[in-house]
Amino acid sequence: MSEKIPAKEVQETEEQHIRYRQLYEAADKIYTRKVSGFFQKLRRYTGLPLIAGFLLMPWLVIDGRPAMLFDLPTRQFHILWMTFWPQDGMLLAWLLIIAAFTLFTVTVLVGRVWCGFTCPQTVWTLMYIWAEHFCEGDRNKRIKLDKQGWNTEKVIRKGGKHLIWVGIAFITGLTFIGYFTPIRELIMGFVPQIGADGFVTFDVHPAAAFWTLFFTFMTYLNAGWMREQVCKYMCPYARFQSVMYDTDTLAVHYDAGRGETRGPRKPKEDYKANGKGDCIDCSWCVQVCPVDIDIREGLQYECINCGLCVDACNQVMDKMNYPRGLIRFTSEDQLETGHTHFVRPRLFGYSLAVLVMISAFIYAIGNRQPLSIDVVRDRGTKMYRISGDKVQNVYTVNINNMDRNAHIYRIDVVGEGDYKVRGYRPMQLEEGERFTLPLRIVVPRDQLPESKNEISIRVTAKDDESMTAEQKTIFIGPKK
Repeated sequence: MSEKIPAKEVQETEEQHIRYRQLYEAADKIYTRKVSGFFQKLRRYTGLPLIAGFLLMPWLVIDGRPAMLFDLPTRQFHILWMTFWPQDGMLLAWLLIIAAFTLFTVTVLVGRVWCGFTCPQTVWTLMYIWAEHFCEGDRNKRIKLDKQGWNTEKVIRKGGKHLIWVGIAFITGLTFIGYFTPIRELIMGFVPQIGADGFVTFDVHPAAAFWTLFFTFMTYLNAGWMREQVCKYMCPYARFQSVMYDTDTLAVHYDAGRGETRGPRKPKEDYKANGKGDCIDCSWCVQVCPVDIDIREGLQYECINCGLCVDACNQVMDKMNYPRGLIRFTSEDQLETGHTHFVRPRLFGYSLAVLVMISAFIYAIGNRQPLSIDVVRDRGTKMYRISGDKVQNVYTVNINNMDRNAHIYRIDVVGEGDYKVRGYRPMQLEEGERFTLPLRIVVPRDQLPESKNEISIRVTAKDDESMTAEQKTIFIGPKK
């Protein structure tokens, strides 16, 4: 006789199957409702400057070159008035650490506002949603359009939407590659030309064309078709945000004490006498959500704190003549105790760390020397050579002029002895030029206290004494 499984275990097994199916089943298409309000305007004011900066930066020219150009073949990174080289990689790592700690600080204070207002995925998704509203109409019209059969109107509306999507994606991909290839040359390469044989050709480099089309496709895919999946499953920030949240973090919350019990009612109904709260269960907060969550179910990791549900709920409250703020930016402590502690140890620690790192970073940039030297003992000769009363060592010296101007450099040797450089005369290095030369250094034999002596080879710009670099090495001589 088979053993009967308890009903509780059967229910738990069914719930597990439902959760497993949700991992791979296709989600329903999300139709967002168009809404206006304070946070929607704020998103526009924060997003437009970022888009404008992204699009215009490759076109700006400083000292005859793009204001921001990452020249990978020459391993030079031009940012405004400065040029960085691979050996400046520590500064990049430092900058990324500062950005991470700044993000932590902002998250502790006001939650995921980066995701909701300034994240490129969110900004581009909003542009794609705007194209949907412009071509297909608001939420109800789009649902109706998808249900109806294919006709001329549907083809025009759908085709117009995807044409705008592809246009935005191509401009995005072209601009992004314009940070690695001069944008004017890149655009001229995509201009079709008719050759002598009558065929249409393009003068764009194959690698530039590939990466432009690749980022065009990825933008079209991410912002058009995978917008919710990117925020829910692909973005790691959503997964570890709970570590940075505390009970005083400002985030979008639903005031359940005021809203419950929710339910529809007539305009002039005494809903409080009937045991109802301010929430009329209109689901507008769900319909405007770009990640399709119900904020009334509590704080969820998918929430990006965009504030659209706040604007939607405030509109409904205005129509019902109820006080605003049923859904609002607040903290858990504010909802429970009526107070929010803005000054707290973790926030103070993050802020102090960011301030110290930014100060140190600015100091490092301000004192950065656009000159580097690399000294290697020449292994193709003897360790040392004796000529009369002189001892000679040979080195290979690599001088890298990372400055935006040409300079004439001299080479000096610093050590305990009368070290001299033989066979070198000061030479001029152009901007970005790297020069390798053999360097002979001699010293009187009686001035060598040991067989291995530490010296420093110093390179200095003749027109700017503060521009100098040096490296320590070993000078080898005979034993006494």
